Amino acid sequence: MISEVIKFYEDREDVTLTTYVISDSPELLNGKKRPAIIICPGGAYLGCSDREGEAVALRFASMGYHAFVLRYSTYFEGKMGFPELGAELKVNEKCVHPTPMREIGKAILILRENADKWLIDVDKIAICGFSAGAHNCAMYSVYWDKPIISGYFNERPELFRPAAAILSYTLSDYVFMRDFPKGPMEKGLFAAANVALVGCEEPDEEKLIEISPALQVSENTPPMFLWATAEDTLVPVQHTLRMAHALADKKIPFEVHVFEEGAHGLSLSTQATAKAKTQVLPDASKWVSMAEAWLEKRFALPLEEIAPWEAMEQINKEKY
Repeated sequence: MISEVIKFYEDREDVTLTTYVISDSPELLNGKKRPAIIICPGGAYLGCSDREGEAVALRFASMGYHAFVLRYSTYFEGKMGFPELGAELKVNEKCVHPTPMREIGKAILILRENADKWLIDVDKIAICGFSAGAHNCAMYSVYWDKPIISGYFNERPELFRPAAAILSYTLSDYVFMRDFPKGPMEKGLFAAANVALVGCEEPDEEKLIEISPALQVSENTPPMFLWATAEDTLVPVQHTLRMAHALADKKIPFEVHVFEEGAHGLSLSTQATAKAKTQVLPDASKWVSMAEAWLEKRFALPLEEIAPWEAMEQINKEKY
């Protein structure tokens, strides 16, 4: 496996793309290119969670895909943490919208630039996010073909097209979220997350619509796999359902799974991504195998019809 950390900015250490590139072998694809998955951890746009990074990448690698973890711009610039609730936060211009989703675009360009070296099928690049990272992926999915992405990089829009998106307990509708009942902790966290994302605690209606991917779905939005839990009190399951509804309205292919039990932030929902036993739920962990089956319909590896030894055995049978 080729693993390296690529910095996005010369003067910053916090925004990086970590590669988990599967080494080529004559016993495997023998020079053929593989699909790739770019993973965006969650963290309320305040930081990027380690629980939704490397272990997830290795799980996708076990499916046969190259994986990449994108640590995009966040409020605390690479340090995972949460502010004191009620404390006034100063705006950090480095992380406000549209910077995080543009960094997904930059990651895709990096994959394209290294496609021959890393053996990446550039027509099969998916993005996968968790919580705020899922929102970032959803935002990219509805804006990738707009000048806010392609015009910024001065490149052709088609270079930024994601082939698919996997959204784990995503946020999708900030207009809905504004009016959803919240406890003191949830209210304080979302106020801080709003400052991180858009520079103020209470964005106006126009801005809320702009950052609500469920309200921006178009015919160019990629196919999506969505999952969430009904017990999530931090990011209500309605976000996932609203995204699914918007995709259905535009006839975009999608699959959605809602598990009955589980709090927010389960990641793989196995011990590999858990700090506590409450983060291990066998039922919710099924999302990974479901996503694997969904991906295989689009990202099947270019395998030979039969193994070399089987071919030789067949030739010998015909010969003798």
